[in-house]
Amino acid sequence: MARIAGVNIPTGKRVPIALTYIHGIGPSAAEHICKAVGLDLTRRVNELSDAEVLAVREHIDANYTVEGDLRREVQMNIKSMMDIGSYRGLRHRRNLPVRGQRTHTNARTRKGPAKAIAGKKK
Repeated sequence: MARIAGVNIPTGKRVPIALTYIHGIGPSAAEHICKAVGLDLTRRVNELSDAEVLAVREHIDANYTVEGDLRREVQMNIKSMMDIGSYRGLRHRRNLPVRGQRTHTNARTRKGPAKAIAGKKK
């Protein structure tokens, strides 16, 4: 198992696909990493040498914010929005959809299960 950025990436998959298991690296960034390090996109993780895994790890550490640091940064951004009282911060605080979705119907994922209203039935 190759361990990069604190994540055990799957060994049987191609390198660009396996890199997407790291929080903060998507398909596009994974391909850029492979090209920058000089890896063939069709190679599997279990075919990589220790030196190549080390090169990938160093490239990610130098150029990307991933995993714990990224999660912490996102949470700090949300907290700052809540502290300054911006509209997005209020939506986060009330646990409602933040990006303009409708809430009259739907939004059940964010709002939780529907609550019954007493006295509605006639």
